[in-house]
Amino acid sequence: MSAELITADDLIVQSEGFLVSDMDGEKVMLSIENGKYYNLGQIGGRIWELVSSPVTIAGMVEQLVSEYEIEPEMCEQQVQIFLKQLTAEGLVQVRKQ
Repeated sequence: MSAELITADDLIVQSEGFLVSDMDGEKVMLSIENGKYYNLGQIGGRIWELVSSPVTIAGMVEQLVSEYEIEPEMCEQQVQIFLKQLTAEGLVQVRKQ
């Protein structure tokens, strides 16, 4: 996917092929395909859990705002940045509706 933003209607879902573990409240992952190691952190790990089944950004933001003290606009901005990184690494897939 190019540098375009993921739209609110797009569904985001985990890619397959990663070993995932919890370490002190943070999600860490290992790509079976390329051997790369990823530390998603605590909130990144929560986003990873949310994309275990297809979900929209709006759905993610709504859930995160209910769990953490963050304004919806800031949350959406941060989720967009994080998902762009995950997409670039092939960790998630974006499905246009």
